[in-house]
Amino acid sequence: MEPPPFATRSLPEAADTVAPDGSEIRILPQLPRGSMVHARLAPGAVSKAVVHRTVDELWYVIAGRGEMWRRQGEREEIVALHPGVALSIPVGTAFQFRNTGGEPLDIVLVTMPPWPGAEEAMPASGPWAAG
Repeated sequence: MEPPPFATRSLPEAADTVAPDGSEIRILPQLPRGSMVHARLAPGAVSKAVVHRTVDELWYVIAGRGEMWRRQGEREEIVALHPGVALSIPVGTAFQFRNTGGEPLDIVLVTMPPWPGAEEAMPASGPWAAG
């Protein structure tokens, strides 16, 4: 089996799509075992709370300020988001995030396996009203 070809993509100005949680998504390279995207949440925006059916994600904040809420069973926490913060969202974790700053909240996400489509994210109840 041949390895996949090299992939290179510059961050596009316009979003490629909108995620089920409401964040803007700019698609970056993908391989058979994982995909990478840039997510952006506008100043003052709050994502919809969701839980993933089959994928794990790793997030790395590159710009902006915000908060991330995560819940696994009885374990629940809210963490501050700012440049340099990295976090995990294991499959089955309910999560929601919001932008608390005056500039876009920009995050690089790696999804394993690659994002299968919008049906992956199921609605969840979170601590903030989405909007």
